[in-house]
Amino acid sequence: MTTLTLENPDENCSVLQRSPDEIIREVRLAAAVEWYAQERITQGMGAKISGLTRAEFIDELAQRKVPVCQIHLDEIWREVHG
Repeated sequence: MTTLTLENPDENCSVLQRSPDEIIREVRLAAAVEWYAQERITQGMGAKISGLTRAEFIDELAQRKVPVCQIHLDEIWREVHG
């Protein structure tokens, strides 16, 4: 497993009113949501990165108004019409 280090000035914790652990969780979730929105990762991978269950990750996507489904119309057309 790769470990990444995030340097965070101490005043950010007080400004954000979050503990370092909360900030790390929020950053992981934000990254997972963004990568999912860019179609770089799956829901399962997003859940794993964010530390959530897949259902919780889907709920987060919906709350953030990120489309939960990544199937495109042309893919559906090919499925239906071979």
